[in-house]
Amino acid sequence: MKELWRSIRRPLADSAQVKHVLATLFGSGLRFVQRTNPPVPGSSDIAQSMERDGPAIYAVWHGQHLMYPVLYPGKHPLDIMVSRSADAEINALVLERFGIGVVRGSGGRSSRKAVEKGGARALIALKKSLDSGRSVAMVADIPNGTPRDAGLGVVTLARLSGRPILPLAYASSRRKVIERSWDKMVINLPFGRGAVVIGEPIHVPASATSEDLESLRATVTQALDDVTRRAYALADAKPAAGPAS
Repeated sequence: MKELWRSIRRPLADSAQVKHVLATLFGSGLRFVQRTNPPVPGSSDIAQSMERDGPAIYAVWHGQHLMYPVLYPGKHPLDIMVSRSADAEINALVLERFGIGVVRGSGGRSSRKAVEKGGARALIALKKSLDSGRSVAMVADIPNGTPRDAGLGVVTLARLSGRPILPLAYASSRRKVIERSWDKMVINLPFGRGAVVIGEPIHVPASATSEDLESLRATVTQALDDVTRRAYALADAKPAAGPAS
């Protein structure tokens, strides 16, 4: 059976039809989870933020990003950076189903030089999106690097574009954490409560030096930790009891 599975796994993984079916199923599952996790009082309004602050750079953590496609409110255009790796192809298809533009970044298994080149191209593409009036979203920590530690990419993009960074976090009261994954991936489950928290804008001046960027990178890390903590506190808080009859 193992040999049989190996013989059909690669053709399935390479099949465009299979990828589209999986993306449709995955997107429907995310929508179901979102609809069965109503937002709690105190949750941030992403549509209001995009109206008020856009175009902006929404920064999120790896492992906490599963629900973001279905949180996108539409109306204001949004692009998201996705890896060029084969594993990210379905992610890109899911995003497109929700009307989100996709910018392909570097592949996770390429040489370091190729990864850096791909990352630079992605930053240029994201800057063009911001310059054209589109908001962008990117995962702040580096794939397979140190989780919950912002890289220089997000602050570099803010310096190049002049647009603010907005830390964003989502949490659901019912969830499963994949402890063995490098980023402690969170699988959000249905029939609970959801919370979105957006932090204060972080501005990066065009004159920022290397030392400034390193300091601002730490600021983004702290801000993302803060909004994540607040989102979980909101989602996990027990609903207030109604008045006694």
